[in-house]
Parts: sequence; C-alpha cells; structure tokens
Amino acid sequence: MKTFFGIGSGSEFGKIVAMDRFDNGRSLSPIRQAEAYWTALLGSDSVPMRSQIDPRGLENILEYTFILERIAPGLTRFRLAGSHLNALAGMEVRGMPLTAFFQPDDRAGVKDVLEQVFAAPAAAELGLISGGIMGRARMQARMILLPLKSDLGDVSRVLGVMVADGTIGKTPRRFSISDTRVKPVADIQTPSPVAPQPVQGFAEDEGEFKRPANHLRLVVSRDN
Repeated sequence: MKTFFGIGSGSEFGKIVAMDRFDNGRSLSPIRQAEAYWTALLGSDSVPMRSQIDPRGLENILEYTFILERIAPGLTRFRLAGSHLNALAGMEVRGMPLTAFFQPDDRAGVKDVLEQVFAAPAAAELGLISGGIMGRARMQARMILLPLKSDLGDVSRVLGVMVADGTIGKTPRRFSISDTRVKPVADIQTPSPVAPQPVQGFAEDEGEFKRPANHLRLVVSRDN
C-alpha cells in the first residue's frame, strides 16, 4: 500500500504524490517503517514520548535513524545518529546541527520545517538532492521528521530517518530541498492507543551533553 502526504502545510495543500520509491525504483521502506512505528505510538495524548521509542522496534533500520533535540527556534542537533548519516557527512554527526546536511541557501527552509514540526506539532517529509560535481554522481535522498515529547513533556525531540540513493563518494554530501510535505499530527489517523511501556530505549539523561565517539547502537533493556 502506498503512503501519501499533502504538499505544503496548514490549508495549503497541492497535488498528491506517491512517496514510496526513488526515481530509480529503490524502496523507501526505512522511512515507511519508522512512520508506521511512530504512528502506532500516537494515542489520546497525541505525540509520543522520546522514552517510548525502543530501538528493538526499529532494529533493521537503525543505520538510517536519528534523534534530534531542539536547542533554539529552528535549530536542532543530533543526539543519536546511525551509520548511514555518518557516511553521508564523512564524520560522526552526533552533536552537529541538522542544517549541516544542507546547502546554505536551503537552511532557512529546513529551520521553517522544523518549527512547524515542533509548533503544530506535525510530521514532515523532505525530498533532497545532492548535485553531481567534480565527477561525483547526483544523489537523491528523503528524510522524515516525526515529533516527540521530551521527558519534561514538551515537544522538543524528533525521531527521524534519512535514506540516500546512490554512491556517496569520498567527500561529504550536502543537500538541497526538492520538495516538502508537512502534515499536522491532528490530521493523522491513529490506531488504537498503545500503552507506554517502561523501556530504556532512547531515553537519556537530561544533563550536560557530551559527544561520544561511538555510533548509534541497539540498546536492550535488561529489566525483568
């Protein structure tokens, strides 16, 4: 079954576009899996808590997955990121701003989308293009941004997935936005509420942020 979003936000919706594949036919399954997992956690309380996100539910797409923290209006940084994002950036991205993945002319647009995700709150999906330069092939990518509540109850976290299609090359990739689709959480049809379970998951200490050297890895709760 194909998944669709309306282009734009609020009442400004354009044509409906299928978004389950890249132009060459490669599946966008990791994005669809994350979207389904997050949607299943929506309930009467609306946006899920960050502590509800259990890596075991995303085990086969962890390399594409990331968690963002809002640190200022329109500005977020990576709290956790999978190996696919590190490969695209050519370095460990934890602690870096999301805008580091974008061309300077597109960073204002990214900040605007992020504020919609936090304020509405809303789910957003971006189509991305990295141009071919100096013999490097053009690359397509897609990113989904799904709002989460912090342990304090404010919508200041994002569960995200980024999937790129093509050869990364030896130099870091930077992307331009080809299309943006935003849908308020209130307009998303939710399944029967899922009772929150106490898992270690992506819950983390709210203390001072320290940038580690390791990549995103599976964390399993050992509570009985």
